[in-house]
Amino acid sequence: MKGKRKYVGLDVHKETIAVAVAAGEPGGEIRYLGVIAHTEEAVRRLVKKLDGPGIELRFCYEAGPCGYGLQRHLEKLDQSCIVIAPSMMPRRPGDRVKTDRRDAQTLARLLRAGELEAIWVPDEAHEAIRDLVRARRGARQEVTAAKQSVRSFLLRHDRRFPGRTAWTKTYWRWLSEQRFDFIHQQLVFEELKRCLLERQARVERLEKALEEAVANWRFAPVLRSLQVLRGVRLVVAATLIAEVGDLGRFSNPKQLMAYLGLVPSEHSSGARTNRGRITRAGNAHARTMLIEAGWSYRLPAREERRYRQRVADLPDDIQAIGWKAQVRLCQRFRRLSAAGKPQPKVNTAIARELVGYAWDIARRTPMA
Repeated sequence: MKGKRKYVGLDVHKETIAVAVAAGEPGGEIRYLGVIAHTEEAVRRLVKKLDGPGIELRFCYEAGPCGYGLQRHLEKLDQSCIVIAPSMMPRRPGDRVKTDRRDAQTLARLLRAGELEAIWVPDEAHEAIRDLVRARRGARQEVTAAKQSVRSFLLRHDRRFPGRTAWTKTYWRWLSEQRFDFIHQQLVFEELKRCLLERQARVERLEKALEEAVANWRFAPVLRSLQVLRGVRLVVAATLIAEVGDLGRFSNPKQLMAYLGLVPSEHSSGARTNRGRITRAGNAHARTMLIEAGWSYRLPAREERRYRQRVADLPDDIQAIGWKAQVRLCQRFRRLSAAGKPQPKVNTAIARELVGYAWDIARRTPMA
């Protein structure tokens, strides 16, 4: 253990990094060292300048668009560095002055006081899976927007599909039969359809790439086991693991629920208890996918043939958890709905409990 510590706050931007250093003793001096270039060589020189015999350096900075490259570079230099979530930074209500200098000094002071909680930083291989998952989700959103553009164009020209369900083979056949009086309108309609088909093809390419990427992933066994849960297929399971990492690192499922922002907010004082909407803290991508998966529990519990084939090679205890979750959550969905609860609230409650079953499955499944 080194004798003397220095706490270094870094306010990171694309081209520059503002640096402040707090002395190890509480209430000690906090010096602002100025701004350095955001390059590996500049960071290496900073470490060399601050380090010395009997000195331990501890760095921190806020997560942002620059990613985790700085944290990884500091670790390669054998330095301790944590990344914190900007939303968890303590802020004074009356503080209306924000500068790079003050931000760096605040980080150094809070790091020394032990008031900063580090976020989990994925390794480069894990981040590559995360990028693929997010690209697929973005492409899926573009498909939804393209479908809406097609339907809006048709509605604007009073073209109404006589069938009941859109985007089936019958619907596409009907689309191909649509003719417009002006060639420019026909061109616009064909371009809208072509855009939709291109975006759908992009989603298919990304999903195929995701299947290939997770085949040899160290989380592949956990990803496979999570699919025993109803509504959780490859994309949902991959999103949850890619965004959260090892679910077993949480000591209990309530911590994971809070991490995903699925627990109610609370503002209580004295004898008055007031709970509101969910906190929506943490990772929005994983939370959204879980809420989408929760809708499948509105139907009665059942095990279809395709489901049985999909989970046949999983251990019996994992399959038992999947069936237990399905029975309980389907019953709870019906019970809450019968009590008059709004459907979005019911589904959020189901998604929150689904997280608990996912946590149980993850801790029972060894990683590759």
